[in-house]
Amino acid sequence: MWALERALLRGFPSAAESRPGKQSELAAAGSESLLQLHFEGNYEAILLSEVIQDVFTTLTMTEENIDTYLEKLIVAYLDCSVADADNVERWKYSFIIFNCFDYLSCRQRLIFLLGVGSLQLFVQSNWTGPPVHLQPQDFLPSSLLHQFCEPKALCTAVLSTLVLDGESVYNLTSLPILLMLARVILVDSRHKLAAIQTLPWWTLRYVNIHQQLLEERSPELFALAQSCIEQLTNLETLFTDDECWHLAVQFHLECAYTFLNYYEYKNAKKHFNAAKDITKLQINLTGALGKRTRFQEKLVAQLILDVQRKDDVLLSHHELSPAPTALENLTKNYDLNDDTVLNEIKLADADQYQLPDLCAEELAVILGVCIDFQKNNPIHKLTEEELLAFTSCLLSQPKFWAIQTSALLLRTKLEKGSTRRVERAMRQTQALADQFEDKKTLVSERLKIFYSCQVPPHWAIERQLASLLFELGCTSSALQIFEKLEMWEAVVICYERAGQHGKAEEVLRRELEKKETPGLYCLLGDVLKDHQYYDKAWELSKHRSARAQRSKGLLYLRNKEFRECVECFERSVKINPMQLGVWFSLGCAYLALEGYDGAAKAFQRCVMLEPENAEAWNNLSTAYIRLKQKIQAFRTLQEALKCNYEHWQIWENYLVTSTDIGEFSEAIKAYHRLMDLQEKYKDVQVLNILVRAVVNGMADRNGEVATGLKGKLQELFGRVTSRVTGDAEIWRLYARLCGSGHSDNPEDTEKSLQYLTKAHKCEMQSADWETDISSFKELVKGAIELAHVAIKCSKNKSNHQEALQILSSARLNLRGLSSKAKQLFADATSSEVSSELVDEVTAMDSMIAELQEMSNQLRNQC
Repeated sequence: MWALERALLRGFPSAAESRPGKQSELAAAGSESLLQLHFEGNYEAILLSEVIQDVFTTLTMTEENIDTYLEKLIVAYLDCSVADADNVERWKYSFIIFNCFDYLSCRQRLIFLLGVGSLQLFVQSNWTGPPVHLQPQDFLPSSLLHQFCEPKALCTAVLSTLVLDGESVYNLTSLPILLMLARVILVDSRHKLAAIQTLPWWTLRYVNIHQQLLEERSPELFALAQSCIEQLTNLETLFTDDECWHLAVQFHLECAYTFLNYYEYKNAKKHFNAAKDITKLQINLTGALGKRTRFQEKLVAQLILDVQRKDDVLLSHHELSPAPTALENLTKNYDLNDDTVLNEIKLADADQYQLPDLCAEELAVILGVCIDFQKNNPIHKLTEEELLAFTSCLLSQPKFWAIQTSALLLRTKLEKGSTRRVERAMRQTQALADQFEDKKTLVSERLKIFYSCQVPPHWAIERQLASLLFELGCTSSALQIFEKLEMWEAVVICYERAGQHGKAEEVLRRELEKKETPGLYCLLGDVLKDHQYYDKAWELSKHRSARAQRSKGLLYLRNKEFRECVECFERSVKINPMQLGVWFSLGCAYLALEGYDGAAKAFQRCVMLEPENAEAWNNLSTAYIRLKQKIQAFRTLQEALKCNYEHWQIWENYLVTSTDIGEFSEAIKAYHRLMDLQEKYKDVQVLNILVRAVVNGMADRNGEVATGLKGKLQELFGRVTSRVTGDAEIWRLYARLCGSGHSDNPEDTEKSLQYLTKAHKCEMQSADWETDISSFKELVKGAIELAHVAIKCSKNKSNHQEALQILSSARLNLRGLSSKAKQLFADATSSEVSSELVDEVTAMDSMIAELQEMSNQLRNQC
C-alpha cells in the first residue's frame, strides 16, 4: 500500500516516514505542502492553495447542474496533458509533493487530496467543530457562482442534489458544497483515480457521512458501501502487513458501523469480533465486591467491565497509533455530586481489575463492542446497567475526543431516567453541545479515530439536549432549540403534546410562507390529518418524495382505508426500498386486506433489513399460515423467537404451528414456555391433539412415533393441572394419557381413576347440567366411564377394604345422579323421567346394581 496513503488514513506520518530521507515524499518546501496541511488539519488552506485553485480554473463552461459542472471540471483536469498545463514550474512543485514523475498519477493524487480535504472540512463544519468560516465564493470559480444570485440559492441547489432515494437532507447542513465536491471526486470520478489504492476507504467514509444527513437509509449508498468494503477486503497488505494492524482494526470498526446503519447486525458483529481479535482483547462483564453509595458499609457485588490482553501480549508498532490528546482539550466529564451515590464504584480490590494502558484502537474496539451489545439487547434496566459498565471503563482512560464524546453521549442517554443522575445528564449534554464552538481543541485532535466511533453531527447532540429539556418539563427552552435547528417535526411534537395544535399549524404555515418544501407540507398534513398537503408535497417534489407517500399511507392506515394505504406505501418503497417501518406497515395493511402474498413479501423485506425484528418474523409466519405454507411459518417463528424469547403471542403461534405440522416435541416445549410467561395458560385443543398423537402412536413430521413423548407430555400435564385445577376436559385428557382404565399397568389405571374423579367433580360444579338435558347426558356418560374404571381399579387392589371403598364411591355417585334425573327431568303429570333420559337412567341403574353386587361379594370375603 502506498505509504503516503496510509499516513493520510492515520492522520499523521510515522517516524520513519518523517525522516529526512523521506521528506521529499511527504512535503515540499514551506507550508504549501498539501499533505502537511492535511496532517495539521488546516483543510481550509488546502482549498485556498494555488495548486487547488488551478483545478477550478481548468476550463470555463456553462452547466445547469452544479454536480455535473464540478464533475466535468475534475475530469477535464485529470485528462489534461502536460503540454496543456498553464504553469510547468508549478507542476514541478506538484511532482515533489508525491515523489512521482508520472504526470497523470500526480494529478490523480492531487485531486484525491482535494476530495479527502473537502470531506474532512465538511466533517469539521458539521461534526467536530470548531466552525468553519470558509465560504463557497472563496474557492469556487466565478463561472459557477454567477448562476446563483445569492449564496442561499447555491446552498439550496446543492442540498437538492444531495437528496438520494427520495430522502431529503438536513436543511441546516453547513457547507454542503464540500460534501458534493467530495462525492464528485470520491464517487463520480473514481474511475479516473486508478492510482489511488485507498480510494474505496475514503469513499466508504463519505457514505457514512452522507447517510447521517438523510431521513432514512439510502439503498444507493448501501450498495456503494458494500462495493467499497469488498474492494478493501481484497487489499491483502491491509491485513497481513504487521505495521497495518492499527488500520485493520479501524477498517473493521468502520465496516461494522456501516452495517449497523443498514440493519445488517450479523455482518456488523462479524466485523466487531474481527477488530477485537486483532487487538487480542478479552472484554467481559463481571462482578466485583465494592460500594456504590457513600453510607454503604457492607461490600456487595458490583457490575464492572473487565478488560485484559490475551497472554498479556503487547501489540507491535504502537508509534503508529494516534497519540493521546491532552486532558484539558477533551470534553469535561462531570462528576455526579450526589449526596448518596458515589461518582464511581469503589472496589474492594481495585488492583485486581486494573485496566491496561489502552491505545486508540483498543478503546475504539471496547466502544464498538458496547454499541453492538446495545443493538442486540432489549431496552431493559439490566441492559442499561451493563452499558454503564462499558461507559465507566471508557471514561476511566480519557485520551481521545471522539471516544470521550461517544461514551459521554451514551452515558447521558442512560442516566436521564434516573432521578439521582438526571442533573448530571443535563449538564453533560449541555457541555457536549457547547464543545462544537470551542476553538481550544484542534480539529486534528478531534479527528483522531473519528471514523471508528460514529460520533453524531453537532445538531443531533443539540437535539438530544432539547429532548432532555422537554422530558424535564422545560418546554419553552426545548422549543427554542428545536426552532433554532429548524427541526419542525420536533417543534410540532412539542406543541401537540402540550395540546397547542393551533400553534403547531401556525408555525408550519409561517415557514411555508418563507419557503415551500415537501417536508413542511408533510408535517402540515400530519397536524391537520389532511391528504391535500401530502399531495402538494408529492407534486412539489416532482414525485420523488418517499416521505410524502409514507405519511399519506400512514393516514390511510389510521383511518383503516387499507387499499389506498397499500398504494401509497408501494409508491414510497419503490422510491426508497430501505424504509423498515413502511415495509412493516405495508405488510399489516396487506394482512387486513387478506392479501397474504403481498404481506409475505413486505414482511420478508422487513426481516431482510432488520433480522432481529421479532414482530416482523411473527407476522411473516401468519402470512405463510394463511398461504398454507406451514413449514415456512414454523421456520419463520423459530427466527422470531431468537429475536424475542419473552413474547407470549409468538410462542402461542409457535405452539399452534408446531402442533399443526407434527412437531410435537417443539409443541410441548412451547407449552412449557407459555406457562413460564403466563401462569395459568391453557389450550385444550392443542393438548387434545398431543394426547391423541401419543396415545394413537401417530408419526411426527420426521417420521418418528410420538409414543416416545409420553413421559414429557405427562410432565406437561402435571404442570398444567397444578395451575389449572378446574377444567374437566384437561383432567379427562390426562386420564386418557394414562390409559383411561384400559392400561395393563395398575398404577396408570389408578391415576386414570384419580383424574376422572377430578374431572367429574369439575363438571358437577357447573350449573348447566341441572337445566340442560344434553349437559346432563354428558355428565352421566362421564360418571358411567368413571364407574367402569373404578371396577377395574378395585380388581387390582389386594386390600378388600380399599376396593370396597372405590366401588362404594362410584355407586353413591351414580345413585345421586339417578335421583337428580328423576327429580329434575321428570314429567309433571306422570312423574316419569323424560323420554330423552330413559336410556341413561337405565344404564345408571344397571351399573348401580353391578357395583352393589361386587360390593356384596367383597364384604363376604372380608
